[in-house]
Amino acid sequence: MSIARSASAVVDELCGDLSRIRAPRGVELHARAWATEAPLRMLLNNLDPEVAERPEDLVVYGGSGKAARNPAALRAIVGALLELGEDETLLVQSGKPVGVFRTHAGAPRVLIANSLLVPRWANWEEFRRLEALGLTMYGQMTAGSWIYIGSQGILQGTYQTFAAAGEKHFGSADLAGRTILTAGLGGMGGAQPLAGTMAGAAVLCIEVDPTRIERRLATRYLDESTDSLDDALERVRRAAAEKRALSVGLLGNAADVVPELARRGEHFDLVTDQTAAHDPLTGYIPSGLSVADAAALRSSDPDEYLRRARASIAQHVEALLEYARAGSHVFDYGNNLRGEAREGGVEDAFSYPGFVPAYIRPLFCRGIGPFRWAALSGDAEDIAAIDAVLRSLFPDDALLQRWLELAPERVAFQGLPARICWLGLGDRARAGLAINELVRSGEVRAPVVIGRDHLDSGSVASPYRETEAMQDGSDAIADWPILNALLNVAAGATWVSVHHGGGVGMGNSIHAGMVVVADGSDDAAERLERVLTTDPGIGVMRHLDAGYAEAAAAAEGHGLEAPMSSAAQE
Repeated sequence: MSIARSASAVVDELCGDLSRIRAPRGVELHARAWATEAPLRMLLNNLDPEVAERPEDLVVYGGSGKAARNPAALRAIVGALLELGEDETLLVQSGKPVGVFRTHAGAPRVLIANSLLVPRWANWEEFRRLEALGLTMYGQMTAGSWIYIGSQGILQGTYQTFAAAGEKHFGSADLAGRTILTAGLGGMGGAQPLAGTMAGAAVLCIEVDPTRIERRLATRYLDESTDSLDDALERVRRAAAEKRALSVGLLGNAADVVPELARRGEHFDLVTDQTAAHDPLTGYIPSGLSVADAAALRSSDPDEYLRRARASIAQHVEALLEYARAGSHVFDYGNNLRGEAREGGVEDAFSYPGFVPAYIRPLFCRGIGPFRWAALSGDAEDIAAIDAVLRSLFPDDALLQRWLELAPERVAFQGLPARICWLGLGDRARAGLAINELVRSGEVRAPVVIGRDHLDSGSVASPYRETEAMQDGSDAIADWPILNALLNVAAGATWVSVHHGGGVGMGNSIHAGMVVVADGSDDAAERLERVLTTDPGIGVMRHLDAGYAEAAAAAEGHGLEAPMSSAAQE
């Protein structure tokens, strides 16, 4: 009984007050081993007020993306992780711990499935009915898989996208003198202003919620703010004329502001959006409503709210289409804005492209995608040590070198210190092994978790985002993320997850995540080399199977075996 009371006291200390959760720091274990301490710390880190949008509701980002189903489930997960053995695996079903099984030391310590519905029932209405019954939760991507690291998690990918757009349209990744128009400063969209300025652009970001603007100013993701459209335009135009990087947050509703800008004929070089439109009930504020008024309507009449939200999204997208016709480079940033606009009556909503087919797919063909790590010690010097090693490992990667030069100065950590960069097949394993050696040598004080966003080359089936416009028409084939998860389990990842919905909404994606711990041991080195090869490797295979020449070259260069590839049949 005293042991039970002691465990309960630890749980209460770690997550008893949802408004003050903070992941433990240092080298003292709370769980039985680092393989279980790591998911414990990362789960709690997801709910740190520095990281989460609404920790008191367990919402991490994206309007409704949660880390656990309810407070009781959170406590039960934390309690299970504290006691989990090194040969046991915890099963988490949509944010609720449902079982602990004896497996083996090489198996994942945690397996997670979030929001998975049988396809015929995979829609928002059925999901919300089940959610109201307490049977499921929306895991977003890295919220429900416990590897969210704040806006930095998408920051470098956004930087890569803006840089790739610059290369494609203007012949240079340097966007000095160029302008970007976008909206949304929430958990994902909040990365846009900093990513744009790191690429050299002058950026106008529209946001309807003043608290989000304040948060981005406080974390230095946003340079300036105003509630005057004319003032915002004057600042952005002056900065662009001087080829000076600047981000300006404009308080307003994108459904009103973007049409007004289009009506005025205000030109922007790149135009996109990253509001949480994938979930129009909680992620998009209808035109004419304040945040408080929207919350009241959402509660009193959700059907009317959805009608008004979709009507607002439709006028937003009509304005984006006007920008495309006027010669701006318009792209969807994977939030299903186009899909919701089509639901709202905009028949040609998909006439402008998504960011993956427009800019990122050549990288995916080579297994290049988001690679992130967090220092479980809580010591920022551990991240600095890893930055230095990566700079020496990849001297010829110009974008990575620029990123690692700017990030330490420009990127404020949220929660546990963390970093992200885009690396491909071969390079991810090299980086993972190097990090493990830093832990082994003591140059890094405590183990490091290594994972990624679910937005990656082989981990997602999402016809409105990662797999939009596949060369062979295989956009909706969802075998690949399931194979990715199964393969990462076999390779020995520390925890593995499979989700439905993500950043594009129910019925629109299946995606998988993985995390592996670098604890400095030989066993960790073996796991890291396997997982950080299989994970991007299946991305190369997925694109090879779809017929991309870049993927075929990457597979051949890395010695990947594809039994039915043309090379294998010759």
